[in-house]
Amino acid sequence: MLRAADAGLYRLQLTDKILEEVHRNLVAKGILQEKDAKRLIDQVKRYFPESLIRQYDWLIPSMPVNEKDRHVLAAAVASGAQVIVTQNLKDFPPHLLNSFDVEVQSPDDFLVYLFDPDNEHIMIQILIDQASDLRKPPRTVLELLDTLNQHTPQFVHLARRWFEW
Repeated sequence: MLRAADAGLYRLQLTDKILEEVHRNLVAKGILQEKDAKRLIDQVKRYFPESLIRQYDWLIPSMPVNEKDRHVLAAAVASGAQVIVTQNLKDFPPHLLNSFDVEVQSPDDFLVYLFDPDNEHIMIQILIDQASDLRKPPRTVLELLDTLNQHTPQFVHLARRWFEW
């Protein structure tokens, strides 16, 4: 998804608190070691400085979602975001988001949306580039898709058509 933002397919919006949660989850789930998660978050901040939302705290108390998730909706409202991308769809009921003109999508649905006919060549190139950048361990595009299939099966289904003849 970061590569899609870098390609200009959407406007990435983050906060320090969201990045702290990403860091904590990557370590807690054993996806990355502490130092690697920190390096990733530092790189995101360095590479996407314009994506960091700063003036949103004042909105947090008025957000109608669960207290632990209010900062996410407040950041979306403050930045004018149209979509919150999260695996935790239940934490953002659509009826609570409607008045803010914000919708919630899973990463899978969001990537499928980005994989529209106007962007599919860009998305395929992103997958090729990502696979070629993986070194520990190295992976082919199909191996990368196998990994992504765990969380984004619809997107992977669309992408596989380009690589499996």
